[in-house]
Formats: sequence, structure tokens, C-alpha cells
Amino acid sequence: MKKAEPKHKRLISFTVNGDDIEVEISASDRLIDVLRNKLRLTGTKEGCGIGECGACTVLMDGAPVNSCLVPAFQAEGSVIETVEGLDASGKLHPLQEAFVEHTAIQCGYCTPGMLMSALALLREHPEPTREEITRAISGNLCRCTGYHQIIAAIEDASAKMKTTE
Repeated sequence: MKKAEPKHKRLISFTVNGDDIEVEISASDRLIDVLRNKLRLTGTKEGCGIGECGACTVLMDGAPVNSCLVPAFQAEGSVIETVEGLDASGKLHPLQEAFVEHTAIQCGYCTPGMLMSALALLREHPEPTREEITRAISGNLCRCTGYHQIIAAIEDASAKMKTTE
């Protein structure tokens, strides 16, 4: 049986990774649905669908949000950043490099959300303490690497980003 398509659709405009976007949404669309299914930005992962795991974390106007909990219409006029935007210059972002160097990636499912949460932290606190890092990624669950490598990667990226400024 085919799922009935919602009757009420509307056009919204927002910016994603520096590009102005205009997309038609239905009332039931979530931000993650628009990013993955309509814009084909599949780096953002859906883990739990209830805002518990953080795999779907993106930045909305600079703040980390669980895109599975954000109704798409709330993105109207916003600036959204996804993991795909990290390598906009054609090379890995220092955070991505540090995750690779510290083996902070195994299955990779949590990685996009971890990276985006870490990016938000480093923008606000360029030299975070270990406690601040732990708090910043507390909404992101990892089943594979444990958090030691992830925290070390974020510390390393902080130092690298400081020297490239």
C-alpha cells in the first residue's frame, strides 16, 4: 500500500553549506528528510530518529541541532551547515584530518554528528578544555571507537586550527 502524500506543500528558502536553496516541502518533512532525500546530502545520518544519538547533528545558524527533530519549515531563512561543507576548499578540514589521524572513525555512523558538534565548540571556544569537549559531544553516541580517540582528535584539531589562523 502506497503512503498518501501530504496535500499541503510549501516552498522554503535557506542556505546550505554556502549555497542558497529553495525547496518544496510538506508539513511532515523534517530537516534531515530535506537534506538527505531532496538535496542528496547524505553525510548527515539518521540513527535513532528521536534526538537521542546525535548522528544527524548539523549546524543551524551556528548552533548544533538534531536535524531529525527540526521540522523543515523551521529552516526558512536559516544557514545550515552539514558535514559536506567541511571540505569546501577541496581538502579535508583540520577536524576531519584529526579524526583520521587519531583513528576516531570506525563504522563512521556517528562521525558527521561528532564533527559538527566539535566544529560548533571550536568556533565558540578555540582552545577548549577536555571537560568542554566532553560536554560538547555528550549528545553524540559512538558505539565503536570509544570517546578517547574522538576527544584526542578534537584537542589536536584545536591546536592545528590555532596554528593555521
